[in-house]
Amino acid sequence: MVRHAAIVPLIGGEVIASMNSFGEPPQYILSYDPFLGNEKHLVNYLFEQGHSVRYHMLDSGGSPGHLPKVAVVSTLCPCAGLSQLSRRSHADNPTNEWMYHTAEYVLENIKPYVFWGENAPTFGSEKGKKVRDRLYEIGRKNGYSMTVYRTKSILHGLGQIRDRAFYFFWKGNSTPILNYFRREHERIEDTISNVKSNFQMESINPKVPSRDDPCYRYLLEVVLEGATHRQAFDLLPDGRRSQDAMSHVEAMGHTQKQMGDWLLAQGYENEAAKCFRRQAKRDDGKGYMYRNSIVPKDYIGAFVSNYPCGLTHPYEDRYITYREAMTIMGLPSNFELLDPKRTFNHVCQNVPVGTATDMCDEIKAVLGGDRQMLDSTYTFQWNQRRESASVEDVQRGSLEALFA
Repeated sequence: MVRHAAIVPLIGGEVIASMNSFGEPPQYILSYDPFLGNEKHLVNYLFEQGHSVRYHMLDSGGSPGHLPKVAVVSTLCPCAGLSQLSRRSHADNPTNEWMYHTAEYVLENIKPYVFWGENAPTFGSEKGKKVRDRLYEIGRKNGYSMTVYRTKSILHGLGQIRDRAFYFFWKGNSTPILNYFRREHERIEDTISNVKSNFQMESINPKVPSRDDPCYRYLLEVVLEGATHRQAFDLLPDGRRSQDAMSHVEAMGHTQKQMGDWLLAQGYENEAAKCFRRQAKRDDGKGYMYRNSIVPKDYIGAFVSNYPCGLTHPYEDRYITYREAMTIMGLPSNFELLDPKRTFNHVCQNVPVGTATDMCDEIKAVLGGDRQMLDSTYTFQWNQRRESASVEDVQRGSLEALFA
């Protein structure tokens, strides 16, 4: 067993992964007042499992006093500062300060063998260089080396294709070469339909997709010539990253004007007007955003933003439940989402437990001396390409093509 702790774990995907891999609950959890709402689910879960875990808020509680020695500390600081889904995404976004705060606190005070976390994919791209460089400097000042590991959830066996960027601080002047992963993924429809629990099985969105979503109605009644929701699953193609109704409509050759004309005839004046505006933007070569029903088949995109409210059950004419959303992110079947109507998006602000468990297993292998160590204080690894590069390559600027 490996003794571990967490700082800013949010809803707890990394903590649960650590428990799976290391064989014991965290010794303690440290955090800050702004994250109390996100972390109440994890604290409740640990309590319900009979684990008495110390939970200390560093800003309101001051010094936590003596903390037991741990080998590993995990974190899941907010990723909005670098997320491409955020309009304020930038290396200088104040949200990124949480990564610096936690790194400084952990490396200066706790001094574990490994401190690791996850952030937006942009963290591992050229746009994230300023953030990475500052973290690297914090690590070196405290005697740590750093690894950045880019991957995709689907490569870890999940029916999601979201990019992930992990960072690791290793005590000392070397970095390990972590394993690469390319597992066959579980189809997303199987992930959802195999949920057996009756706990928190209320639909996140109480509407009926085929009745209440005008765009989806158009897909079923016009494009798919009167198909039911169940028939639509069989008729829609596999392997399409965008599986929302609008993307299917456009991919099958129907225009926004055609859909707008039909919606207008059906009495959906506001929705029709939106279609005509989108058609005008398309004619001007501009893009547009929209939200509508998503039929999960084979895999889905990033489980964020409108996904919890728009994702349908693959076979039943309804939207997914709180439990199905938690299952998509790998949370245990007895994990309770507190005040779910207000907090369901906390499920998305997380790392899938399966992906995080792979990272924990790699940490355990490094601690056991089972990974090759490089004479490098700064290493990049790309799981998608099965490639790595050291700090010397970074300094020479030869990673530009790999960041593309």
